[in-house]
Amino acid sequence: MKTIAVTYDNGYIFQHFGRTQKFKIYEVNDSEIKDSIILNADPEGHGALAVQLIEKHIDIVICGGLGMGMLNALEGAGITVCANVDGKADDAVLAYLNGTLKYSREAHACSGHHGG
Repeated sequence: MKTIAVTYDNGYIFQHFGRTQKFKIYEVNDSEIKDSIILNADPEGHGALAVQLIEKHIDIVICGGLGMGMLNALEGAGITVCANVDGKADDAVLAYLNGTLKYSREAHACSGHHGG
C-alpha cells in the first residue's frame, strides 16, 4: 500500500505547492485507489507543509509548481515528487498508477508572488 498526496483545489491539482490549502490523500494498492480523504494543509508555510507530509508517511506527491527548497525537502525525506502536473486530481493519480502521467522532477522558480 502506498500513499499519494496531491495539492488540491475543488477537484483539480492546485498549481502553487507553497500556497496550497488542501491535499487530497489517496491510499493506493497496485493500480487501484482504495480510499481518499481531504486534508487541510498546515497554514504555517512551506517548511510546515513538508513536515506535515513526512509525518503522514506520504510516498508520492503530485503537484503543480514547487520551488527547489521544497523539492529537496520532499526528496530528501524519500518522497517521490511528480511536479508540473495540471488537471483533475483523481485523473492524475490514476494516470500515475497506470504509468501514463506526464510530469517532471524539476522545480521552477515561482514568479512574482514571494514578498521581498
